[in-house]
Amino acid sequence: MTFRDEGTGIPANLLERIFDPYFTTKQAGSGLGLAIVHGIVTKHNGHIAVESVPAAGTTFTVFLPADLAPHSASGMALAPPQDTLPLVSGRVLIMDDEEGVRNITSMMIAQLGYTVDTASDGQGAVTRYAEAMRQQTPYDAVILDLTVPGGMGGREAVLEILSLDPSARVIVASGYSSDPVLANFNEYGFVARLEKPFSLREVSDTLSRVRRPS
Repeated sequence: MTFRDEGTGIPANLLERIFDPYFTTKQAGSGLGLAIVHGIVTKHNGHIAVESVPAAGTTFTVFLPADLAPHSASGMALAPPQDTLPLVSGRVLIMDDEEGVRNITSMMIAQLGYTVDTASDGQGAVTRYAEAMRQQTPYDAVILDLTVPGGMGGREAVLEILSLDPSARVIVASGYSSDPVLANFNEYGFVARLEKPFSLREVSDTLSRVRRPS
């Protein structure tokens, strides 16, 4: 897939840094967009290349492995048989600033049998966690997005949650696998990590491994 614009281009001395997390030349930018793209493409065993000519534009090319799965007569890929995932019960809190990610993750986890609550930022997650404790309906696990532009992210929220409940089971989620928090999640108070995009199997296995004992 090739994406091309006709903008001002990227200076040669910046090209090798554009995929670095938190690097940006925009005043309001987070520096995470291309880093997350790079992480997702790499996780799918792909490669992303960039070429840029000053005053002539920039071209990004994404290479992904070919789909070798069998196809039906209509051309649609035939889904491989899925392992049956065990149905469970419990309560899970999900925090992510992107509504689409929250909705998809919620549906995945609800499919496993969990009851799901959501928050759009770390402060909202802390508030929900405190309320659940007051009602004596604690969460069995919490999944926190690492970075929330303009708000409290997972790195700060996990400390707030642990101050409320030192036994909280908190999982960090991010689209950039090389972030130091993901590489050393235990040092920041998390019990596990999920790299975006994650599969239903990955979510199921992670929750089963770290959730609060019944």
